[in-house]
Amino acid sequence: MSADSSPLAGNTPASYGTLTIETSLDPLSSSVSSVRLSGYCGSPWRVIGYHVVVWVMAGIPLLLFRWKPAWGVWLRLQPCNLARAETLVIEIRDKEDSSWQHYTVQVQTEAISEGSLELPPQAQAEDGRSQAAVGAVPEGAWKDTSPLHRREEAVSGQQVLRYYLFQGQRYVWIETQQAFCQVSLLDHGRTCDDIHHSRSGLGLQDQTVRRTIYGPNVISVPVKSYPQLLLDEALNPYYGFQAFSIGLWLADHYYWYALCIFLISSVSICLSLYKTRKQSQTLRDMVKLSVQVCVCRPGGEKEWVDSSELVPGDCLMLPQEGGLMPCDAALVAGECMVNESSLTGESIPVLKTALLEGPVPYCPETHRRHTLFCGTLILQARAFVGPHVLAVVTRTGFCTAKGGLVSSILHPRPINFKFYKHSMKFVAALSVLALLGTIYSIFILHRNRVPVNEIVIRALDLVTVVVPPALPAAMTVCTLYAQSRLRSQGVFCIHPLRINLGGKLRLVCFDKSPIKEVMHKSNLNLSCCLSMGRRLAAPAQASAQPLRCQPSLPASQVLEEGPAADSAFGTQVLAVMRPPVQEPQLQGMEEPPLPVSILGRFPFSSALQRMNVVVAWLGAAQPETYVKGSPELVASLCNPETVPPNFAQMLQNYTAAGYRVVALAGKPLPIAPSLEAAQQLTRDAVERELSLLGLLVMRNVLKPQTAPVIQALRKTCLRTVMVTGDNLQTAVTVAQSCGMVGTQERLVIVHATPPERGQPASLEFLPVESSVAVNGAKDSDQAASYIMEPDPRFSHLALSGFTFGVLMKHFPRLLPKVLVQGTVFARMAPEQKTQLVCELQKLQYCVGMCGDGANDCGALKAADVGISLSQAEASVVSPFTSSVASIECVPMVIREGRCSLDTSFSVFKYMALYSLTQFMSVLILYTINTNLGDMQFLVIDLVITTTVAVLMSRTGPALALGRARPPGALLSVPVLGSLLLQVVLVAGVQLGGYFLTVAQPWFVPLNRTLPAPDNLPNYENTVVFSVSSFQYLILAAAVSKGAPFRRPLYTNVPFLVALLLLGSILVGLLLAPGLLRGPLTLRNITDTCFKLLLLGLVAFNFVGAFMLESVLDQCLPACLRWLRPKRASKKRFKQLEQELAEQPWPPPTGPGR
Repeated sequence: MSADSSPLAGNTPASYGTLTIETSLDPLSSSVSSVRLSGYCGSPWRVIGYHVVVWVMAGIPLLLFRWKPAWGVWLRLQPCNLARAETLVIEIRDKEDSSWQHYTVQVQTEAISEGSLELPPQAQAEDGRSQAAVGAVPEGAWKDTSPLHRREEAVSGQQVLRYYLFQGQRYVWIETQQAFCQVSLLDHGRTCDDIHHSRSGLGLQDQTVRRTIYGPNVISVPVKSYPQLLLDEALNPYYGFQAFSIGLWLADHYYWYALCIFLISSVSICLSLYKTRKQSQTLRDMVKLSVQVCVCRPGGEKEWVDSSELVPGDCLMLPQEGGLMPCDAALVAGECMVNESSLTGESIPVLKTALLEGPVPYCPETHRRHTLFCGTLILQARAFVGPHVLAVVTRTGFCTAKGGLVSSILHPRPINFKFYKHSMKFVAALSVLALLGTIYSIFILHRNRVPVNEIVIRALDLVTVVVPPALPAAMTVCTLYAQSRLRSQGVFCIHPLRINLGGKLRLVCFDKSPIKEVMHKSNLNLSCCLSMGRRLAAPAQASAQPLRCQPSLPASQVLEEGPAADSAFGTQVLAVMRPPVQEPQLQGMEEPPLPVSILGRFPFSSALQRMNVVVAWLGAAQPETYVKGSPELVASLCNPETVPPNFAQMLQNYTAAGYRVVALAGKPLPIAPSLEAAQQLTRDAVERELSLLGLLVMRNVLKPQTAPVIQALRKTCLRTVMVTGDNLQTAVTVAQSCGMVGTQERLVIVHATPPERGQPASLEFLPVESSVAVNGAKDSDQAASYIMEPDPRFSHLALSGFTFGVLMKHFPRLLPKVLVQGTVFARMAPEQKTQLVCELQKLQYCVGMCGDGANDCGALKAADVGISLSQAEASVVSPFTSSVASIECVPMVIREGRCSLDTSFSVFKYMALYSLTQFMSVLILYTINTNLGDMQFLVIDLVITTTVAVLMSRTGPALALGRARPPGALLSVPVLGSLLLQVVLVAGVQLGGYFLTVAQPWFVPLNRTLPAPDNLPNYENTVVFSVSSFQYLILAAAVSKGAPFRRPLYTNVPFLVALLLLGSILVGLLLAPGLLRGPLTLRNITDTCFKLLLLGLVAFNFVGAFMLESVLDQCLPACLRWLRPKRASKKRFKQLEQELAEQPWPPPTGPGR
């Protein structure tokens, strides 16, 4: 579910009331989910049957329904149409998952007065539908939205609003569509003119009805009380199983063991409660925002209200000193300097200007430069036309950008990872094994004439042995260690489960910013733009002269704003740029630089690829405009007579050399040099018939660590892709210089032409020798040539955002082939970066994204592993945040991911082997009517297993990346083969020890007439306990292999010390038990030769366990390849790679279509 794009609206089948839709793409969540909505209403007979079932089963169904609420709804209520539903079951399926997640919500109702449905004239669409507050339906239709079973309220003059809340979002019922619609979609379709018409504000009556429908402007983070948290934690299946086990152990007289587990569980619950509540309180305090704001009312009145009462359509009066924004709002008057680091991670302030009027639909993403987002900090607000800075509220609560991010934290997208699925299946298989063991124990205990109550306790006790209750905690420790190691290296992770995904990365997308160091900022400051324009204006006026390179001159300027700027020119201006007071005369200049006033500015837009400013020189009769932006686009806005004939050649030369090139243009404006006149200009009028002034060339320096990192990634068969907003040729040059495209590899530029003049869309493939389509040149002789050796087996494709858009729309079948070979994606808009990541994920790539967090927010959020390079300690923009602006963090995250995933496999195998080892011990002892003692269980589970399981996860990652990747499937032949053979070896050694004991002349059988623990100590128990204790240590060492994903075992000093210490204690316990013999209920064995024989048996187990793991690692893969032919991969990208290897595409011969 996303913040804006999950309408839950559509046509409902008449007989079911189940709604199935496909949600649209959300750039912040990347989750395209299938959603099914089913309605249920009350049924007396079902309610009676529900209560009967609950009473008969002693309330157990209530616990089950708490874990699975949808089951309780299905039993208690009957299906009905959504129009009559009182309870809804929402089923969501992630785009990569085949299972459905179920949620239940209650439909709520709220009365709305009859007169409150009158809407302002500006809220009427062309088709007569109301777009404000009441659900985008005609007023007559809205009057029918009351539920069928509440008609009496409508008769009494009250309209009834039906809605439900889900993950913070509010969904209202639309009668004409017979569906629930997300409340934020009610304002979709509003134009910029509509927003400007709202400057007068809302009346109290309109504000009241909107507050009823939209709800309060609050991003609420629930903080449960300790009793509520305790109830939730205690009813968790994990702790429920613990409580069942403790009761069972008490009934079996295992008091010490039950007491220790109870204390450990209690401490764990308390720590969990404290941590959960503290995290909730921290998040609540972080997002909580309640301030007094000034809103406009019709008639010019002002009113101070609490920010929680704001609704879409309210007009805010922003104070000059700024402050935190409590909602999303469109700026309609004045300018604001805003810090958006809390949303994007980018600490550089952003200038926001007033939204221009027009019939264009308003979109927060398209009009980012005119939108103030909730949670951002306004540093300064200035009014120029009119006395106040005004902003019209567009979204509130969880519908805001900040609300969407908070919702993604509270309700993260489920991770579709094969390892987690298989672990659940394996636990289920252990449960089946426990059932078989229970059946065997019942049979054998009954044969031994054990009382029935004792048989029940022993049989159930076997379940607690086979299914390890500490498995979830042990698995969590792996990611916690990895998270701690990353933090120590300046990489912060807010989603620990994503660390394991880092080990499965197949492809990493890079923005150009982390790869290159630019001598000047991409958002060129105003002084440089104006100074260059002033100095290059004269040479550029002569169209016949070719474009010449002129070194940039010093452009140091002082920016003055506020009253000081106004007094300098004697009239109101936005700002003044003046030279420093002490600046000496520059050589070659006939006149000193003059101060210039800024009358208007249109900020940089990624979609438009340009920015411009309106200025007036001191004493000038008319102002001038200057434009900075993409050379190709700026040149297209200029008068052709001012574009030199060598423009394309010069641009090609600089971009091919890896420089970043910005075009400068300008023209005089036929208006008075006043702020009022400049503010009336539209962007189209300012950017028409410009004169090209020149090119600003900036040097891009490759960061020293970039090439080694890219080379290391490519050597390990990790695809590297560049996704940038820069010029295509510049991006290609950077990709070649950093090693993304090798010198001997074939590079093809893809150029797409949309359908026009009756001609269909077409694709053109141009090798690097003929880069015709790079900068729009039609003559290939104008472009620089590159001599590269073509490689028919593989091609690197480079394309622009425009070509990517044409491929998405007109060539969807060819798009996968392009994506599999695409290495350079240039001139990509922010939303296109997100689309690219999602399309790559559809090909079943595990995708990483590394960016600066500004224009890459959507892509960072959409990627499986997003790494934001930001100075912030942690950012909600992406799962990972690196405080060092270097791509060295990418292999670091991958190494930690591989280490964590491999460690998770090892811990899982160990916990499974520990349970099966103890299972074998218990079955052997059950057969002779005895069992392990209370303190023996305590030593095995707490002293040995817990210590080893916690410390074995401390092994760090390998120092270098390798080609191999850790397996993602737990239910595979190598893993299952290892488990099976190790269990056979464990069982054989335990049985060998038992039969050796029985064969000794001094052996005395136990008293089978007494049940355990009354027949303790005995020789059988002592030998099985001693041998199995060594086996837990042997198995921990055997599954803790180092290479290729982890460092060697000896580097984990605490783990190694624990193994040696525990092993020494066990050897001493076997040879000379001393004082520990009594507490552990061990039988004294006086035969030293037998003790040494047991140690020899343990040594055999040690060697056998390590040999099994080594043989399986070295020989099993080769044997499997020999026994079964290589099957085609199920992954879509591998199938495409195989297809392209057999039949290269595009053809390796020259340019073609």
